[in-house]
Order: sequence, then C-alpha cells, then structure tokens
Amino acid sequence: MSGIESERPEAAPEVGASPDPSAADARLAEAQARAEGHRSDFLRAIAELENVRKRSAREVDAARQYGVEKFAADLLPVADTLALALESAGTADAATLAQGQEATLRLLLKAFERAGLAVVDPEGQPFDPALHEAMAMQPAADVPPHTVLKVVQPGWVLNGRLLRPARVLVSTSPETPAAS
Repeated sequence: MSGIESERPEAAPEVGASPDPSAADARLAEAQARAEGHRSDFLRAIAELENVRKRSAREVDAARQYGVEKFAADLLPVADTLALALESAGTADAATLAQGQEATLRLLLKAFERAGLAVVDPEGQPFDPALHEAMAMQPAADVPPHTVLKVVQPGWVLNGRLLRPARVLVSTSPETPAAS
C-alpha cells in the first residue's frame, strides 16, 4: 500500500449508528502522531536548509578571501626576479639586463596562463569590435579592408571573458586617385 493510501482516514460511521469512542480516540491519536512526525520532519528540513545556507556563505567568503592565493603564489617568482634585476642594475651590462627582462616576462606570462589569462594579439586577422578597439584606420593595398594591420596594445581575456580589448590599427581600401 502506498504512503498516501495509508494516511486516509477510515470511512465515517453510518448515519444513525452510535460512534465508538475508543475507535475515534485511536484515530485521533494516530492522526496526532502522524502530525507530530510531519512537524518533526519539517523542523529537520528547515534546520538542514539553514545549515546548507551557512555552509555556502562560509565557502563563498573563503573563495573571496583566498581565490587569488594560487595566482599570488605564481607571481612571487616574478617579484623575486624583478628584485634581482634591480640589485644587479648598476653592475650588469645591457645584454644581461635584457635577458633578465625576457626571463621575467616569460615567468609573468606563464603565471597569467595558469590563471586563465590569455593575450589577444589579432595582427593580420579581421577587425572584431567585440575584441578590438580601433585606434586609427590606414589605407593598405596589400590586405583586405577591415584587417588588423598593427597591434598598438594587446588585449587580454580571462577564461573567455574580455578584460581589455586589443588596441589596433585597421586597414581601409586604398583611396582611388581623383579622376582628371
């Protein structure tokens, strides 16, 4: 028998028949026990819901506080390398300093990559206003119109979301000479 059928009250006594007080008391006690069970289940569900809400709030707070911890740890070697570069700036030659800067940039780009940051470098690609910001337009005969000729400043994307558009020079069709 399903739970719904077992909770149905018994049929009412026939009209004119004398009610049995002990049967009525038994049915009342059974109904009160079921009601108390439902109340207890309800209170447990409310308490569990409150616990889930509090636990979620703690987890969101922890994610907010420590969400950049891994990224910060990835940036520490970059800071260390920059500090070494500053220490040796007075004694190192230009070629050594340039190599150090290249190594530091590689460390920084690797940290960006692990954090989900990607560079937007659209040189030679069609202009996309969703990812690029046109700084100027320049006539060009060797590329189709609306092609990125030069990247003035690369853009950045974080996990597929644009942080900064790439600033670019865009080609236009070469101007036709004036008719004489």
